[in-house]
Amino acid sequence: MDLSVEDVVQGILSDEAHEIPSDTKKVEESDMKLPEWYDADKFKQGCRFFWDYSLSLTFSMFIGFIGLLSIPSILNVIVGSQRSNTPYTAYKRHLSTFQHTLSWFSDDLKPGTFAWRSLKIVRNRHLQAGKAAKLKNHGLVSQRDLSLTVVGFLGLSLVKPDKFHVTQLRKGDMEAYIHVWGVFGAMLGIEDRYNVCRKSVDETLQVCQMLIDMVYTPCIENVPEYFEHSVRVLAEGGSCFLPNADADFLIYWTKYILNAPGYIYTEEDRRIFQKKLMELQNETGDTGIDSMELLHRCELATPPTRCRLLYLKDYDTVADSPAYKNLPFKSKFNMALFYLSTCFYSTAFGRKLLNLYFKLLLLIAAYFPYKAMWRYGFKRAYVDMFQEDEKDETPPKLNSEYYKKNEETWYQAWFSLLW
Repeated sequence: MDLSVEDVVQGILSDEAHEIPSDTKKVEESDMKLPEWYDADKFKQGCRFFWDYSLSLTFSMFIGFIGLLSIPSILNVIVGSQRSNTPYTAYKRHLSTFQHTLSWFSDDLKPGTFAWRSLKIVRNRHLQAGKAAKLKNHGLVSQRDLSLTVVGFLGLSLVKPDKFHVTQLRKGDMEAYIHVWGVFGAMLGIEDRYNVCRKSVDETLQVCQMLIDMVYTPCIENVPEYFEHSVRVLAEGGSCFLPNADADFLIYWTKYILNAPGYIYTEEDRRIFQKKLMELQNETGDTGIDSMELLHRCELATPPTRCRLLYLKDYDTVADSPAYKNLPFKSKFNMALFYLSTCFYSTAFGRKLLNLYFKLLLLIAAYFPYKAMWRYGFKRAYVDMFQEDEKDETPPKLNSEYYKKNEETWYQAWFSLLW
């Protein structure tokens, strides 16, 4: 189906896409097949490209997933499922999701293979989660939600490859990687008209950029209730298999990547943002600018907009910018460490070395999750990705509970690096 970029975006944001479930069949009747436009050679090239940049592309998915949690319709289903509302259930749920996603790049996409079985399991879980959410009046897993999920997993590395140090190694790598995600989306139930992966890199880039500007950025600026809780249990549980999974750092970096106003890290970011504020300021320069004035109007139903005023005088240096200044010392340290690591990753040697380190983390998470053993016990530490995750009825905390922060002392700051 040949659609323009605008038609695809308008279709995804339409009420119809929000009302059509990810699957209309029953679980036992669902049947998966490769899309007609599947190209085996291009698919293999895309999977090879993923493993060439496995650490960086996986981190972009992780950041994209945090962005997904800011979309109300998606967060409602996740919180309502009661399968990731505590650190332990979040550990099992998100490690399982992590393992499923990586398995799709590791095997031939044929009936009976590990990857095929994994995709079928995930598709059925979406169907079951959607039905359960509908019964609880929490919405459903819709075509729009799946499309926005693909944007989160693919779009950030496509729109901002420089932030993740991703470059083509061979001709057609990025096109092949887009093809891979297009196939995954189709096999998970996304209709072609709602699939963000288009025929060309430029079209896909435009679709992802528009959806980020019209959905992700406004949502991450005005997060729904339980966003803070969901990210923090994700970070606490995720720290069992991903080092330096620090919630404050991850939230800041997600907002930075998604262009939330006032979230800067480099001198270039600071100058560009200060210039934007100058264009909206009065002559004295002391007027607060509502952050929402710098954003596209959100195209989804979102919570009441809260006012966050931005002042020109607060952005004379990166270190004194309010969002960065309020970060705990540990988060600033992790951010600096991450920035240095990505610079090293930009070299061929650094990329190969850190990719090996990433594969070691995968092996540890699968066969000897020692951190999870220490926290949750030997048997409870192991995750079977093909078994449904357990529920926990512990209610999530309100966002306001996490906004209450005491001033950090110097010894608390240094001790936080050790524990």
